[in-house]
Amino acid sequence: MTNPFLSERERRLRAFWRVLLQYVIFSNGAVVLVALFGLAPLVILEGTGLGEDPGGTPTASPAFRTTSYVAASLIAAVASVWLAGRFFDRRPFSGFGLRFDRVWWLEFCFGLALGALLMAAIFFVELAAGWITVTGTFETIGNSRPFALAILLPLVVFVCVGFYEELLSRGYQLQNMAEGLNFPSLGPRAAILLAWVLSSALFGLLHLANPNASLISTLSITFAGLLLGTGYVLTGRLAIPVGLHITWNFFQGNVFGFPVSGLEPLGATFVSIEQGGPPLFTGGAFGPEAGLLDPAATIVGSLLIWLWVYARSGDGRLKLSIAEPPRGRAEEAKASSEA
Repeated sequence: MTNPFLSERERRLRAFWRVLLQYVIFSNGAVVLVALFGLAPLVILEGTGLGEDPGGTPTASPAFRTTSYVAASLIAAVASVWLAGRFFDRRPFSGFGLRFDRVWWLEFCFGLALGALLMAAIFFVELAAGWITVTGTFETIGNSRPFALAILLPLVVFVCVGFYEELLSRGYQLQNMAEGLNFPSLGPRAAILLAWVLSSALFGLLHLANPNASLISTLSITFAGLLLGTGYVLTGRLAIPVGLHITWNFFQGNVFGFPVSGLEPLGATFVSIEQGGPPLFTGGAFGPEAGLLDPAATIVGSLLIWLWVYARSGDGRLKLSIAEPPRGRAEEAKASSEA
């Protein structure tokens, strides 16, 4: 009788349980850390006069609250993936697409450039169509800090978000789903494709609780997940997804002034805008990720990623080792080094 919990061939938990337990550890760890970090701003602000409410009681500003949440999520994501890798997956932390060599950093820079390019294209399409009006430049939001200081906070926030969301969604979930779906009847190629779609759908569903979210925004973010996953399934590295995610969010919110997944920009914006136009195309209050321009950007971005990978390696096929258990990937690496 087949064991529903353990894979006898791999001698570890089956993929479903690995993904579930890792996410439980992450989500609960994040809740605990958010509670702990949420107290820190109040302690820091006590007696300073900064961040007080109208009654004079110290309170954490939106910037502090967002920073606390992101910091807690980053720590919880890294810790949970490390623990899951150590005890469930039997793979090192670097095995989640994080081998920081020269190639990794080059692909990371490409991802940064691509995210900026795609969001700039969305902005200029809307501007040319008359759907947005520029109302100001270099403006801070809700504070009197200098612009150069105010813009640093969202930059740091989106660097952290880009890293931990890609580590969870692509590095851990997509990889484990591909391994779990790699049945003889499917094979590694079909397993990776199916895991790519499923992990992207889960990525979309996890944004359903955001302000102004809808069925359309969930579908659009699922498409964004497919775009972010393209670089991973073609290279086996998180470099392109992380870089793309960082600048996609930062340029969306703090360069061009759009809402980011339903959340208003934080800190400062290079350009302030007034949104108009048909919400079907612009995404309305949720931002571009809920409009039809998002799937268009996904198609263009995925094609550019494929062209980049093919131009550099001469191989634009799926990285089949993503669907192999750690031992298989280790043997592949050994054979490659001996060749």
